[in-house]
Amino acid sequence: MTIAAAILAVLLALVFLALGTAKVLALRPMRELAAEAGFTVAAYRRIGLLEVAGAVGLLIGLFAPLIGALAGAGLLLLLAGALAVHLRKGDGPQKYAPALVCGLLVAAYLVLQVLTR
Repeated sequence: MTIAAAILAVLLALVFLALGTAKVLALRPMRELAAEAGFTVAAYRRIGLLEVAGAVGLLIGLFAPLIGALAGAGLLLLLAGALAVHLRKGDGPQKYAPALVCGLLVAAYLVLQVLTR
């Protein structure tokens, strides 16, 4: 694993740990986002658990690259789903930009993982 991939893994893990934990704890902003997206709080909590699991997988990937790649692929699927929800709702770029940027960063991480094999 390259230094760039390791840095991306750690940064992405921090982002997804924070976001996932906020969803799992059902903090007020996350409850509002869940309602806005048409999700129940329970469904949003499950999404948060998947984000936390993905973050942990990225960190494990520092030592076991296959786990990191699988976690990255899972996070990329979650982000594709988030982008689809935003686009289906007709949200503008300001709403879907975070999912798009995180998706691009996860894709970059996965490309680095593949290139260093």
